[in-house]
Amino acid sequence: MNMTSTFIKPMHKEGIRFVAIFAAITVLMFMITPILGWIGVILTIWCYYFFRDPERVTPARPGLLISPADGVVSLMERATPPPELGMTDTPLMRISVFMNVFNCHVNRTPISGEILNIAYRPGKFFNASLDKASTDNERMSLRIGVSDEQEIAVVQIAGLVARRIVCFVKAGDTLNTGERFGLIRFGSRVDVYVPDGVNPLVSVGQTMIAGETVLAEMPPHATAGMDTE
Repeated sequence: MNMTSTFIKPMHKEGIRFVAIFAAITVLMFMITPILGWIGVILTIWCYYFFRDPERVTPARPGLLISPADGVVSLMERATPPPELGMTDTPLMRISVFMNVFNCHVNRTPISGEILNIAYRPGKFFNASLDKASTDNERMSLRIGVSDEQEIAVVQIAGLVARRIVCFVKAGDTLNTGERFGLIRFGSRVDVYVPDGVNPLVSVGQTMIAGETVLAEMPPHATAGMDTE
């Protein structure tokens, strides 16, 4: 790894038009006064940095649940998955990863499986670190079949300044652990609902790296028959 790759990361294509808009506004600001122009430069660099999409090295052992987002574990508690997914009404362990405006916002699949259902629900824009954000905020929910008997839910939740959830996949797609499945613009949160018997391997306050940090491990029988390559 050289110095260039350390500080300059690839940008996701979703960010191109935003960086272009920031850059155009910066030119106008320079025409008004250099001070405003340099503020625009800083904001443009931040916008590029927000949409960065670095490569990640995902652990290869089958059955591992990997963090879907960069950020910090903000909540760990039992909760019922979003009803629009048609999953169980029994509360499951929910692990919430909160992303601030400086985190990478490209989301990755926690475990290999088939997308059984995707459901969007409009809502409010409370601070995503709050517990009520899971039920009240705008969200995009994915139901992933890990095996014939086990499934998880992954929920993208808009935050205080987030106004756009982007999902790259559709029902019926089969994804491998660590594959990109979406992003959320400008501050947000991702919840993962795991089956009973799966114990988290993280703690509240722990820093997560999407596609790399292990959240939990599924029992060996839970992933039997799934392609993990």
